[in-house]
Parts: sequence; structure tokens; C-alpha cells
Amino acid sequence: MTMLLALLAGQTIGPTPPVRPSTQTEARYDQCVDLATSDPKAGEADATRWRIDGGGYFARQCLGIAHANQRRWAAAAEEFTAAANEAEVAHDSRAAHYWAQAGNARLAQGDAARARSALDAALAAGTLVGLQRGEASFDRARALVLLGDLDGARADLDRAQQLAAADPLVWLASATLARRTKDMARARTEIARAYELAPDDPSVLLEIGNVAAMSGDAEGAKGAWNEAIRLRPDSEAAAQARAALKQFEDAPAK
Repeated sequence: MTMLLALLAGQTIGPTPPVRPSTQTEARYDQCVDLATSDPKAGEADATRWRIDGGGYFARQCLGIAHANQRRWAAAAEEFTAAANEAEVAHDSRAAHYWAQAGNARLAQGDAARARSALDAALAAGTLVGLQRGEASFDRARALVLLGDLDGARADLDRAQQLAAADPLVWLASATLARRTKDMARARTEIARAYELAPDDPSVLLEIGNVAAMSGDAEGAKGAWNEAIRLRPDSEAAAQARAALKQFEDAPAK
């Protein structure tokens, strides 16, 4: 992110207040996002028309939302990135939010390297605070795990736990990382916290089983994996639980 750092060096100290769109632009933006959410295909067409008509980065972000809601992650990431670049030129602090959205879309696309770059930009801007900063830190941790930087991922997850403590996925990811690094005491504590927040999430039950198995608790592992299958039989977590249960003689619950 050399270019980003150079841009930041030329800015005055302190966050730049976001550009306030006109009431008309706000209404147009709300209409666009509502359509991109409720009918993404129609929202895509609407956002494209608005962009051509001069909607700028507001239209581009809306178009990114429409693409994301159709699971077109690469196209979504491109629009969020374009929105972020245009917002930076306008000295609008929304740029950080757009970079975070681009990073999230790159993660969904499976491009960890570009996800990290986008999330570096989001966090370096200094304008994301509270929950938004916590979620961006969480997403960067996910990218860093995929890139093999487990120490960096741990630092980001620690920040995410402070700023997004109500998100069970943060605790789930932290428990998984602790298990991978063989910090089993932390893994048990943090998967328990994830379960408190999301007792019906099969991904949480899957990891409870993984932690139990690695701790030598075969019965606890089997119980958690079978519960993951029972909760959502068609989920990816259930498929992984079935595969894990093959190490035992017991058949998984139907």
C-alpha cells in the first residue's frame, strides 16, 4: 500500500469529515440501495443508470451492493474499489468503508492478497471506529490466515474481540486460530463464548467438536459434531462434521 501511504502523508492530521450529500442525493442513494437489496438485478440496472448520469461513488457503491447480493464477488469488489478511489479524491471519509466492503468481497471471491490490500487501506485511513473497525480487523485477520500470517491474524483478532465483541464469528475464528496454534486453553474459552452468542450455529458446533477432539474428549467431539448435523443437515459445517465422525465407529445422526 505504498501509494496509499504516500497519499496519507500528504493529508492534514485528523480525520476529514465526510462530504454531506444533498437531500436529493441521499434520497436517490436510499432508493438505489433498497432496490439493490430487494431486487439485485433491477438494482444493478438502476445503479448503472445512476452512475452514467453522474452518481459518482454513491452509485458505484450501490452497484457493488447489487453485485454482492447476486454473489458476483469480483464485480462487487471492483465497484467498491472504484467507489473508494473516487471518495478518496473527494476527501470523503466514506472511502474507508468502501475499502472495507471491497476487502470483504475479495475474501468472498477467495482473493486473500487483494482482500488484505483493501483492508489495509480501510484501517490505515483512521476513520473507521467502533464496530466498523472491529469488523474490518476481523476480515483482515481472515485474509492473513489464508496468507499464512498467523501472528498478524492473532493481533487483528484481538482487536476485533475488543471492538466487535457481540459477533460470534470473531470468537469462532479466534478459537479456531488458537486450536491451530495449539493454545488449547484459549481455544476452549473462546469457543465457549462463541456458543453463548450463537448456540444454533452449526459452524460453532463443528469447532466445539474440533476443540474437543484435539483435547482428547472423543465423546464431546462426537456429540458436538452430531449436533451440528442435526441443526443444519445440508450445511458445509454438517458436511465437515460427517467427515470428522468417520474417525469414530459411530455413524452420524440423521
